[in-house]
Amino acid sequence: MDFRRDANLLVGVETNDDAAVYRLSDELAMINTVDFITPPVDDPYWFGQIAAANSISDIYAMGGKPVTALNLVMFPARYLDMGILKEILRGGNDKVIEAGACLAGGHSVDDNEPKYGLCVNGIVHPDRIITNAGAQPGDALILTKPLGSGVLFNAVRAGKFNAVELEQSVLPIIAALNGPAMAKALQYDLHACTDVTGFGILGHLLEVVDGSGVHAMLNYNALPFYSGAHDMYKKGQTTGSNKANRTLVTRYPLFVERSLAKSQEELLYDPQTSGGLLLSLPPDQAQKLLAELHGAGIDLAVEIGEIVEGAVGITVR
Repeated sequence: MDFRRDANLLVGVETNDDAAVYRLSDELAMINTVDFITPPVDDPYWFGQIAAANSISDIYAMGGKPVTALNLVMFPARYLDMGILKEILRGGNDKVIEAGACLAGGHSVDDNEPKYGLCVNGIVHPDRIITNAGAQPGDALILTKPLGSGVLFNAVRAGKFNAVELEQSVLPIIAALNGPAMAKALQYDLHACTDVTGFGILGHLLEVVDGSGVHAMLNYNALPFYSGAHDMYKKGQTTGSNKANRTLVTRYPLFVERSLAKSQEELLYDPQTSGGLLLSLPPDQAQKLLAELHGAGIDLAVEIGEIVEGAVGITVR
């Protein structure tokens, strides 16, 4: 598709970044993003929180501050109680307020399946934009949330994973805003960032290495996974996105230099909802940042690999 390029459009579609960034002045740029999802859980309040956190995350991933948000609502009012919609919107509004932003309206349509999300606008200094295209050889890679939420959501629907366990141990992490993690990361020489969502860890890491023209070394043993995710894949559970994510990754070289069971391999393609930030920064700053993240309550943040020189691609070791 041919887009008319405006000199003030600082980040567009070229590098598959998380949001668009438009310069308003020498001191101020506007970040625009939009996202909505189908319900990952039955509870409408959790659904609203998770969807809103997922949408707002794109502003954080660009190094920005969320300012305003608009509701995006698709709801089957013909056969679902409007009280359910009220709870979805309450969850979303609570997350917008937690982010320090303002909910300013929105739009709704009648649809066969509930969907909810936000159009979020944020601000950033034009010289301080963080994209997925700045990773440098030698950088350490830090991930701030575990992986494996996709298969757990599907397993709960199939009655194979305990819904109470999911609500107690997984949903609070998924619904947590990425703002506190990014606030810490911006105090360092952060070179690149993206949030890990529907394309899984390999798909989103490929966006970084493709945009940056580098190669990534991914340490499988360091990857954090939600408890039960691997067991669900071992028992035959999967998601509707794993196959597509695997196809996406085949666009570039993937070298797996260690033995992985099929269930372990599937975790690399597991789609996340409101996943963590993938941060690329100088290696001598990584441990200090991790200590600060842990001190801020982001206990599951870990270093998962490094950026090296070489052809665009990923090596799993």
